Amino acid sequence: MTRPFSLSRHLQTTWAKLTEPTLVRRSVVSVLLAFVLVWAVLLAYIFVTYKHAIANDPGLQKYGDALLVSLQNIADPGQAAAAIASTEAWTYIRRRQGGVFPGKTLHALSDAAGQPVYTSPELKDLTLPSAQPTAVGVIIETSAGGSVYRIYTGRNARWALQVFEPKRTDSAFLAYNGRFILPYLLLAMPFVLLPVWLSVRNGLRPLQRLAGLIAQRGKDDLQPVGFNARHRELKPLEQSLDHLFAQLRQKVERERAFVQDAAHEIRTPLAVITAQAHVMARSPIEEERMQAQAHLEQAIARTSHLAQQLLDLAALDDAQRPAPRDMDVAQWLRGALAQAAPQAMARQIELSLDAPDTLRARLDQPAFESIAHNLIDNAVRYTPNGGNLAVTLRREGMALQLSVQDDGPGIPATEQQRVFERFYRGTGHASNGSGLGLAIVRQAVLRMGGQVQIGAGLNGRGVGFFVSIPLPHSA
Repeated sequence: MTRPFSLSRHLQTTWAKLTEPTLVRRSVVSVLLAFVLVWAVLLAYIFVTYKHAIANDPGLQKYGDALLVSLQNIADPGQAAAAIASTEAWTYIRRRQGGVFPGKTLHALSDAAGQPVYTSPELKDLTLPSAQPTAVGVIIETSAGGSVYRIYTGRNARWALQVFEPKRTDSAFLAYNGRFILPYLLLAMPFVLLPVWLSVRNGLRPLQRLAGLIAQRGKDDLQPVGFNARHRELKPLEQSLDHLFAQLRQKVERERAFVQDAAHEIRTPLAVITAQAHVMARSPIEEERMQAQAHLEQAIARTSHLAQQLLDLAALDDAQRPAPRDMDVAQWLRGALAQAAPQAMARQIELSLDAPDTLRARLDQPAFESIAHNLIDNAVRYTPNGGNLAVTLRREGMALQLSVQDDGPGIPATEQQRVFERFYRGTGHASNGSGLGLAIVRQAVLRMGGQVQIGAGLNGRGVGFFVSIPLPHSA
């Protein structure tokens, strides 16, 4: 059954595509903004140049002086008036053709006695400043009839002349020059935008091919991309993707092995629980039922301990790390040893702690607690009856130093590199641990950016674990 065509849905889809951010559109918009900036800079440059020219403008000065020179050999007032009128008409036509000079240049001419010879019709109803007797042209500004004029005043032996030029406003100047520059920029724009569009489009093709290769991969394909990027800009991206896939492969392989090992380890206590529960339910002998109950409780305790350690490992592997907390490490460590004391006393193991009365530090508290709990638990498990266990805590510079040493059977040198592997329990001891304690210690130390090393135990025997954890400067 085909879906009916929906115009509104089609318009929404089209609008979403048009408004979706793209690198091509971003580049084109950047070029357009650059054109606007160029237009604004050119306009500002022309305006500044214009303002500077106005402040030192010889144009009106030259015009007035030239007009006086042309009148110098004319003695007849009628001819002089006609010359001024024709000059005024010609100037008006030129100003209109230019478009940048609004208004009309006006003139007032009088003879040496001060009798008016010619006055522009627009000036007849205005009160004008009188011409000053000087041989050098003078330019002033004045308001007349609601307009501002720049006025040239000059005279020679026959005539006194005033030229009134309407002053151009800044807005009019900017509007004209903005319109004047814009066509040139619009003409140049396609010749710039087209190469930019083509270059960006072609430049993105290798990236699109890379995206296509990744999109075609299966959901379980974590092999290298195999793109063989030729462009220098794409090589870091390909290398980063290959590195990411390698990390994911390692993580998947590690988790797969972890699940297999966990299933194998948990199978044994579950089998014991099943067998002993069967004995308890079927055996008519009280003594057998009591033994079965004891074995059942041990298997349940072992399963519970294994499950808790699996949860601890999962929490340490989580990318979301808790914020560091301020804690009294020495006081907390005393409490941890107090919790281990009953088990140690049952086996006559002597516990000792060498630490200051208080030692405050800002730490990843769950990670540090996992380190201390597992090192102490391991030491108590593997130290023989009547042995010794010593815990040392101190601060050296910007690092926290924790050591746990015992005088137990120790760890052979051939096995010291493997004891931090998950589910590795070593040989030569009777403890039924899960083999996860030291793996948890290593993972927690790595998460805190520290180091853990194996060293000498107590009195030339046993083994020692030495942890160094960097502290933040604010700790």
